[in-house]
Amino acid sequence: MKQTAFCLVGLLAATGLTQAQAAEWKMDTAKDNRLEFIASFENRPAPGVFKDFDVRLSFDPEQASAEQPGAGQPSPGQLDVRVRVSSADMANADINQAIAGLEWFDFARHEQARFHASDIRRVQAGRYLAHGTLTLKGVQKPVELPFSWSAAGTAATMEGELLVKRTAFGIGTGEWAASDVIAADVKVKFRIQLRKAL
Repeated sequence: MKQTAFCLVGLLAATGLTQAQAAEWKMDTAKDNRLEFIASFENRPAPGVFKDFDVRLSFDPEQASAEQPGAGQPSPGQLDVRVRVSSADMANADINQAIAGLEWFDFARHEQARFHASDIRRVQAGRYLAHGTLTLKGVQKPVELPFSWSAAGTAATMEGELLVKRTAFGIGTGEWAASDVIAADVKVKFRIQLRKAL
């Protein structure tokens, strides 16, 4: 009985230590960070960018490799992305005015989008999958965000891309809900430079 109790205490202590070792990373605003979205209009790409966003990550890929070597295992970590949706820019004044309206992003009522994940899994060396929730235009949906990770010292880069169903979040309603003119899938691409909090 005592041996079992000691084992349990040891396991809990090791778990707590593992969680405490996850490094804190913040987006390095002095670097060139990119958050892009690419819609499709009449089978032609219609790209845009979000100019104002922030990324914070609690993550230690080396610890995940050492403690949980099997692919598909969750690693201790948390990812938070906040985007000021009204910073969207599609390089055209008329389009920018249109996407601010009710049928599209509805800037007036939904200025911010957020992605939060507390389950980050390694899928292969240097590549991870964050299982989380995307909140956009007042709608919450589960989203899987794949990313690659490379680090050197106190600097790191994460980048990746995913497809988002725009109509699932009410982006493009009314006459724009059909996908024959504007495709249902919107590609989101990102490249983020981070620095470790000391």
